[in-house]
Amino acid sequence: MAIAEILVALLILGGSFFGFTAAFGLVRMPDIYTRMSTSGKAATLCCGLLLAAVALLFQDARVTARAVAAILFLFLTVPVGAHMIARAAFRTGTPLCEGTGVDPELVRDRREN
Repeated sequence: MAIAEILVALLILGGSFFGFTAAFGLVRMPDIYTRMSTSGKAATLCCGLLLAAVALLFQDARVTARAVAAILFLFLTVPVGAHMIARAAFRTGTPLCEGTGVDPELVRDRREN
């Protein structure tokens, strides 16, 4: 087996692991804020690793360029989207899980808007 095939296999396994942890986190986390954190971070890393494996496996300039563009798009848009969804949930008064501390200034700002 060539080194490139081993690296592709490791990237696929790593991406699959982070995909599993993202799915597991969505099921196990207690509120929307921690779920958004889980899906935003782990799913982005999952897709990035799987696209890197695709780029390495095919070794074609067009495929690699598309994979790199997709990775950049994911790393730029998914965290912003997750932040905006969590911010909207906070502003609409979605409850936090038990034991979560809240900055009183943030609560005051939410009531004013």
